[in-house]
Amino acid sequence: MSEPFEWSRLVEFYETDLAGITHFSNFYRWMESAEHAFLRERGVALHEGGIGWPRVNASADFKKPIKFGDMIRVRVSIAELRTRSVRYTFEFRVNDTDDIHATGEMISVCVDLATMKAIEIPSEIRECLA
Repeated sequence: MSEPFEWSRLVEFYETDLAGITHFSNFYRWMESAEHAFLRERGVALHEGGIGWPRVNASADFKKPIKFGDMIRVRVSIAELRTRSVRYTFEFRVNDTDDIHATGEMISVCVDLATMKAIEIPSEIRECLA
């Protein structure tokens, strides 16, 4: 599979709860943003050529809190590249530490946007992901 990719950004105040800890829903947003950055870096255009990538499964496990002002570093890896889908894994680190604060997984399916039916991942995209 391809080399892991890392995407980072600061945690904003609006992404936290009253205790200053990141609300769980933001992890799913960050996974999607990291996935998009990963695809862009590899030259895969999102929603061009009539192809889309809806998610059919997403999960996250929370191990340590991530707080307002932390620099999150999300490592994206392709765990499995199938005929019509991609299973990504995510590791969330904070600032300069290697401690994993959360993990996640997401499965995206390649679809024809006109029919919303799963299609084989085109060979030129598959090559960018491998």
